[in-house]
Amino acid sequence: MGIVVTRNARLRRHHRVRAKVSGSIDNPRLCVFRSARHIYAQIIDDTTGHTMVSASSLDEDVKNQGSAKTKISQAGFVGKLIAERALAKSIRQVVFDRGGYKYHGRVMSLANAAREAGLKF
Repeated sequence: MGIVVTRNARLRRHHRVRAKVSGSIDNPRLCVFRSARHIYAQIIDDTTGHTMVSASSLDEDVKNQGSAKTKISQAGFVGKLIAERALAKSIRQVVFDRGGYKYHGRVMSLANAAREAGLKF
């Protein structure tokens, strides 16, 4: 029962955030999803509903990193990877959607790595 309550609370927070945060073609949305084992990031244009760029801890580029032992360091690699892929498609400015999660731990690591790699938000 505790898992359902926690998930519902996260979804309520996520809907509250999404009411204020929306991505456009000029300023797409960087959306983060965090599961128990992995972390996923997408850059989405909400006007058309298309995912422009995506990265996750399941990508081969992240799996091949020998130093990515912890989930926080994997999240950092995902943030760096999503920023590199976004810059390759000339996306420099995004709005950050934390997905209802606290800005702490893996979510913060992903965001900081994306900023260091060149994304602005």
